[in-house]
Amino acid sequence: MIRTKSAVFHGSGQPFQFVERIFDVPLGHGECLVEIALATVCGSDLHTIDGRRAEPTPCVLGHEGVGRIVAVGHGREAGWIGRRVTWTLADNCGVCRACRDWSLPQKCERLFKYGHAPLTDGSGFNGTYASHVVLRAGTTIFPLPDEVTDEMAAPANCALATMVAATEPLAAGGKTAVIQGGGLLGLLGCALLRQKGWERVLVVDTNSARLDLAPAFGGEPARDSARALVGSGSVDAVIETAGKAGVIAEGIELLRPGGRYQLVGLVHPDSRLELTGEIIIRKCLTIQGTHNYAPGHLALAVEFLRHQGRSLPWPRLVSPPFPLESLDAATALARTGRWPRVAIRPSLDASTGEETT
Repeated sequence: MIRTKSAVFHGSGQPFQFVERIFDVPLGHGECLVEIALATVCGSDLHTIDGRRAEPTPCVLGHEGVGRIVAVGHGREAGWIGRRVTWTLADNCGVCRACRDWSLPQKCERLFKYGHAPLTDGSGFNGTYASHVVLRAGTTIFPLPDEVTDEMAAPANCALATMVAATEPLAAGGKTAVIQGGGLLGLLGCALLRQKGWERVLVVDTNSARLDLAPAFGGEPARDSARALVGSGSVDAVIETAGKAGVIAEGIELLRPGGRYQLVGLVHPDSRLELTGEIIIRKCLTIQGTHNYAPGHLALAVEFLRHQGRSLPWPRLVSPPFPLESLDAATALARTGRWPRVAIRPSLDASTGEETT
């Protein structure tokens, strides 16, 4: 008998409802039940909680997480039980045009995204702000090596894997890149570019605490703007992770002819761009959007953590964990920007702060 608890979201401005139940849903073919060890609060969830974007409700939010498989359905080998794993944040069908012909499973015609589905969709155990989540048959699951801690792994299936995808076109290396935004996306992107041989990576932000972290990822901090550190038309690549349309003009200005602009953070309606087709044509620019990732990107993310994760300052990146019942406090802390990621450990007892058995 497996006891579960979930934080159910009913809409912006409404408190989370904490629901406990016995897991009595038969697992489907290829599915598995994962007990969440640690979840982290992504900025996209804050947008939903604060009403900046809409999700169907009631639902269980959360898509960043790490856990251990405790049960499997038919078609999934029993040897998976007990393994500590991460998984793709989306489940895809594998047979539609996006999956089969375009190599974009993250744009599957029947895409399911964890933390974005109503309780009525499938088992209802659809998000990581809970003690358990059901992984569907089209979800790619990766066992985690011992070198990769829960704090490293929890945001890997969103922030890190997304930046692996965003930096993939820049794998040949280069001289100078600028990353606009020093949150977890930007910091991890900096480390990935340095791994790929980029000589100089500037990280632009208005938050001093974030900029203080940049050197640990191989980056050069630039407060507010990079103009004082690099000249116009001198940068090989710019990656936008800030989620603010106002930064695009400077990015275009900094790019050299033939430069590349990767857009990552502007995934919300308030993202209209003020630029002309003429400047893109005259500068021979390449502009590409990155939304989510393919399973191979998460595989590379796990390998990155296995080889280089210990060199990064995780105690400064991921907060001490909150109990699930303190989710409101966790999201309030996340809004302050003090931590790149705020952690939630469902097994913590809300009254004592100790692990429950």
